[in-house]
Amino acid sequence: MRTIASSALDVERWNDTFAREHDIDDYYARSSFLIRWIEGRRLASIRRLLDVVPGDRILEAGCGGGHILRLFPQNELTGVDPSGEMIQKSRRNLAGYQVRLLKGELHEVDLPDGGFDRIICSEVLEHVVDPDAVLTQIQRLLAPNGRVVITFPNDLLVNRIKALIRRSGMTILPPFRRISWGGDHYHLHTWRTREMHILLSRYFRVTAVKFAPSRLLPVRCCFRCVHAR
Repeated sequence: MRTIASSALDVERWNDTFAREHDIDDYYARSSFLIRWIEGRRLASIRRLLDVVPGDRILEAGCGGGHILRLFPQNELTGVDPSGEMIQKSRRNLAGYQVRLLKGELHEVDLPDGGFDRIICSEVLEHVVDPDAVLTQIQRLLAPNGRVVITFPNDLLVNRIKALIRRSGMTILPPFRRISWGGDHYHLHTWRTREMHILLSRYFRVTAVKFAPSRLLPVRCCFRCVHAR
């Protein structure tokens, strides 16, 4: 695991800067076909792993622009994000949904113990100062029989692919012109899949692992967890 020192980070300002520099709506709608395909596979994995049923109360920790919560129009939704810029995007993208949007970190907002049947934390832990603090809050907020889906980018693989593309000169081709798009330099932590499994096992029992777009090309790693018994 690689970790970048971040003790003096102004979390709200840092996340707002990220949101302005890397338009999440643009990323989902107008990135290259390859990126949209990979992210589509990640969203599909999240949906399958969550296995949402009517009436489930869903929380997304680090809801970004609301693109994941948008998958669940029939449910009661809560999104939390430290960036006011992201909350504004979520508000636009989730217009008409039954959703509550809260600006701040999980420990700062008033949410009830065991108040959520399903919790999503996707591509978030690598951006936060203290991943253990976030996982502690998710553990507290998850209902006794609930499920949480946590995903993270396989940065070691992604960085190797990007280095290969740069060395090959393929950055002149349209699909590869914006390979830095997504803000990898905002990642404070890097994990291997086994390291993430160990981290999550401190708080939960891991019941399934999926990869996007596939196990052979694990660019995104998706874990389903439940309370440890």
